[in-house]
This record gives sequence, C-alpha cells and structure tokens, in this order.
Amino acid sequence: MMTTILFVLSGLSLLIWIVLLLARGGFWRARPAAPLPLVEPAQGWPAVCAVVPARNEADAIGEAVSSLLTQDYAGDFHVIVIDDHSTDGTAEAARAAALALQCPEKLSVVAAKPLPAGWSGKVWAQSQGIEAVHTLGLDADYLLLTDADIGHPADALAQLIVRAQAEGRDLVSLMVRLRCDSFWEKALIPAFVFFFAKLYPFSWVNNPRNKTAAAAGGCMLVRRKALEEAGGIESIRAELIDDCSLAARIKHRGDGHHPIRLDVAAKSVSLRPYDSWRDIWNMIARTAFTQLHYSAWQLGGTILGMTVIYLTPPVVALVLGAAGWPAWIAWALMCCAYAPMLAYYRRSPLWAPFLPLVALFYVGATFASAWRFWRGKGGQWKARVQAPAQGR
Repeated sequence: MMTTILFVLSGLSLLIWIVLLLARGGFWRARPAAPLPLVEPAQGWPAVCAVVPARNEADAIGEAVSSLLTQDYAGDFHVIVIDDHSTDGTAEAARAAALALQCPEKLSVVAAKPLPAGWSGKVWAQSQGIEAVHTLGLDADYLLLTDADIGHPADALAQLIVRAQAEGRDLVSLMVRLRCDSFWEKALIPAFVFFFAKLYPFSWVNNPRNKTAAAAGGCMLVRRKALEEAGGIESIRAELIDDCSLAARIKHRGDGHHPIRLDVAAKSVSLRPYDSWRDIWNMIARTAFTQLHYSAWQLGGTILGMTVIYLTPPVVALVLGAAGWPAWIAWALMCCAYAPMLAYYRRSPLWAPFLPLVALFYVGATFASAWRFWRGKGGQWKARVQAPAQGR
C-alpha cells in the first residue's frame, strides 16, 4: 500500500514538473536581455533622478552612490539619497563618495521625516525622495528607484532609458545579481531567484496582455507620469513587497495592461553579503508570509505543494529505487530546470540535485515568517516591525 502511495505521489510530481517546464512561461530560462545600441532617443535624453532610500547602509552606500555618479549618461541626472534615521554615518559616507568624485552638486542627501502610521519604512523614504525632486526644482521625466546596496555598471541608466523608450515601457526593472561568494550564498541564493521567477515568470511580466506583474526593488526605472497616473508612491504606502505592488499599479492602471519589463541583470550587482544562513533565512522570513496574504490556508497549501514538487522525487527515488522511475524522471527534470539559474550564477550544475534540500530550507523560512507574524514580529527589517497587526 505504501509503495503504491509513493508511486502515485511521484507520478503527480512528474506531471507537475512537465507542466512547469512546458506551460509556466519558460521561467527556468530567465537570462539577461541583450544590450541595445545606445542611440540617442528622437526627443533627446530625458532627465532622470535616482531615489535611494538608505537606513544604516554606511558599509555599502559609498560604492553604490559612486556607481550612480559615474553613469555614462548624456542627459540630466541627479542622485537623491534619503537618510532614513541612520545611526552609522550613512549620510556622511554618501557625501564623501560624491566629494571623492568631485561632483557634490550631483548628489542631494535628504533627512527623512519620522515614519507615519500606515507606511512601510522603505516606501516612506522613497516618498520623501520623490517629494524632494519637486522641492529641489529638479527635472525628472523618469525616476530610478534603486537601493543603497546596489552597484551599477556605467551604462546601466542609458540601457534602461533606451529600452524603456524603444519598447514603450512605463517601468523597466532588473533583478540584480545577488552576491554568491560564501558557501551559504552558493547553496541558497540561486534558488531565491529561481523561485521568484517561477512565481512571476518574466515572459509573462513582459507581456502587456498577461496580468502578471512584478519588479525587483533594487533597480526600477519608472516613467514619472505613469507613476502619478497609478496614484503615486503613496498608493503602495503600506506594502512590504513594494516592488511587485508598484509593478501591479503601473501595469494595471486605468482600463488596460500597460507595458512593463523585468529581466535578470547582466552586470548590476548587490553589494550586500549573506555570509550566514541566518542572513538568508531572515531575508526570506521577512516577507514570505506577506506573499501568502497572511493566510494559514495558503501557508498549508504552499508547504504541501513544495513537499510534492521538490521533496517527493528524491525521497521516493531513494526508497523505491528503479521501481520509482517517475520520481527519478521528476528529479532529473528539476535539475534541468535549475541548471540555467546555476549557470547564471556561475555555479556548477552539480548543485542541482540538492535543490530539494534548499527547498526544505525555504519552506522552513516561510513557516518562520508566519510564526513571527502570529507573535506580532512580522516584517522585521532594520530594527522595525512593519507587518500589520494580526487581525487588522
């Protein structure tokens, strides 16, 4: 009886993997978009302001700001850093980077006002930066919403602008390459992007006729007028998953689906290290239960689904041996699906068979996210608890 149950479960897992590979937008093929020729747009290079929220980012912000100030961009470009009540010298590090490059006039550092009720910390800081665009009298046809721990290549902004204008996109976002140097980063980080792409297939995001909308908060170029039409940044004031919420607002505003784009980055990188498994655990646990709309039912469904899809194949294959042939095939398809993401992160395909163990780690962090929420400690980030109170 148990053998039959295991065989049936492995067959179900195999069927799911076939569907995922053939009918989930080719999510497993996520790759950087080919660069476009940097030809000046017909109406000239538009003015851009970068908005960089920063809270205790002194270790990384100097390099991040330097990468912005050295952009090879022919249009007007200004960088605004919002110092969100940092206690580690973040503002001073940002100013020092501009002084070192002898261009302090290209950087403005704005002190964030106290966080009001009903706002998430990052979105409030972004709103302060967007407000500063107006108060400082800056031109900005586009806003580059980027994080204080992101390093951009010199042509990043020009590439984003050319793509946005050539394809008529209101938002162009890059999932920057996360650091993948330590053992735990090598083991766990590629799966983070793999699972994200499975949840939000990039080809579906990029198709205006598909309702799927997503973005990556580390690098989002948004047309300012489109943001205003979508209700402004205040329309997502309470969102913890602010990037995907903003993408949905931009894409679905009005009476139609407006073009947005999301790709994995070729050269833009995260400067933040994740040397411990706890760092990655906390990154997942911060918003995983938010993604499930704080639903215990969705949490249960997620755990069940991850068990059938990722854990069943290796368990059944090792228990039943050759008699569990559907499990072996499902495990092989899983490895094939994961291999392109490992290649993107310059990792050996020999990591692929261990994806079930990685999935188990992510399931644990997702449950931890729910447990924190139930204890009133959800959405912890930068010493703030930002998830809504249980029962709201």
